[in-house]
Amino acid sequence: MGRGRIYHTAAGRKKDVSQMTSYSLYVVDDEKVAREGLALALRKNYQVKTFDAAEQALDLLAGNRPDIILLDIGLPGMSGIEALEVIKERHPETLVIMITAYEEVKTVVSAMKLGAYDYVVKPIQMESLKVILRNAVETIRMRKEILTLHEAYLKENIPCFIGDSNAIQDVMEVVEKVAQSPDTPILIGGETGTGKELIARAIHYKSPNSKGALVTVNCAAIPNDLIESELFGYEKGAFSGADKSGKVGLVEEAADGTLFLDEVGDLSLEAQAKLLRFLDEGQYYRVGSTKARSIRTRIISATNKDLIDLVNQGKFRMDLYHRFAVVKLEIPSLNQRRDDILPIARHYLLEFNAKFGKSITSLSADAEKRLREFKWTGNVRELKNLIERAVLMGDGPELTSKDLGLAGNGQVGPSAESDSSNSLPPVSSSGVDLPAVMQTIEATYFNQALELANGNESKASQLLNLSRDKFRYRRQKLTI
Repeated sequence: MGRGRIYHTAAGRKKDVSQMTSYSLYVVDDEKVAREGLALALRKNYQVKTFDAAEQALDLLAGNRPDIILLDIGLPGMSGIEALEVIKERHPETLVIMITAYEEVKTVVSAMKLGAYDYVVKPIQMESLKVILRNAVETIRMRKEILTLHEAYLKENIPCFIGDSNAIQDVMEVVEKVAQSPDTPILIGGETGTGKELIARAIHYKSPNSKGALVTVNCAAIPNDLIESELFGYEKGAFSGADKSGKVGLVEEAADGTLFLDEVGDLSLEAQAKLLRFLDEGQYYRVGSTKARSIRTRIISATNKDLIDLVNQGKFRMDLYHRFAVVKLEIPSLNQRRDDILPIARHYLLEFNAKFGKSITSLSADAEKRLREFKWTGNVRELKNLIERAVLMGDGPELTSKDLGLAGNGQVGPSAESDSSNSLPPVSSSGVDLPAVMQTIEATYFNQALELANGNESKASQLLNLSRDKFRYRRQKLTI
């Protein structure tokens, strides 16, 4: 008898039977004796369902997905290899162990390439199968543990999730639901600085696509004549100046993962048409190629603009809007969730204490009052920058309204007691993180320019004496 990979490190582990029985198992085999024998041997430790054809198992799979599938290769009708391809396409996280009557190398290699976890050869030796199953259970357990750690990380490190207001809890409830699908398009709306990219990141890491890449595309930063080659790639010699070896597009980089299209309201109508074709057909062409390519990825798009208003103005395609907005998620502004302002501020206080080697322990009562009353035009991003600058420049054990630069009129600006000599941290015996200081100063100027320009990048870039392209590049690097 031959068999696939056997990981002996797990063979000797003793498993709690109550834990084992929490895992579900499908046995798909047209031979009644083999099918019932496996069910009898494994039912004590697993929740077992049996099927004599792949089609039956696939029908039930949609609403009742098992953890593990034992799948015979030589099935009548749809073969095991064909069924494996369907299973891994629809449910890539499900572990499939192939059963074969002969250890034919070509067939086994095909199965492993399609994503089979392992294989066994008939007649099946139960002890060997049990080792493989124990390893499979350990793999599933570790995946669940990693997912739990991911969720804990997101909760603790993504500040737009911090807080107990109804507004953000409603958002989190939708995020949990939509993340379960690997390919449903999602449109995220909200003001600048509300955390749309962070929400997209959370959906990705909570989804079945978390093993794949999260590829972010700033649609506003790509010139119109390059959008097609950037998204879909190009073949060598496709156009003048093209790389000699060709280029893989951002869409292809997001295969089996998530493609996050930020600032979709800035896409030209020509670029919208090309994206629509990809969304409708699931296929695309590299520039300079006649070969259709297809991938599986989830599209998450985001904008701070009213796309329906743009549709009415003839600047955005209605059909593309509907393709993007299968699920629409609106992120509340910080002004709509004022109960969350102080928890988020305290989160950043801890973060920048560590970054700058400070020991500021709290916010003064007056600082808390000013933060709650402040009119946040830049939302969570503005709050983050405000706390970063205050921690960098503050000296005392607590942050005051003077450190924050919050005037009593709800505006950012120097307080009456501000001292220009305290505008930068001194170099102490422990040193100073100069790159961090420079980044904070640059971010401050960018935010002030954007505020004065009412968010208009062209005007803001002129205020800073930068070209628009350089402004966008630096803004993206600063995550403003």
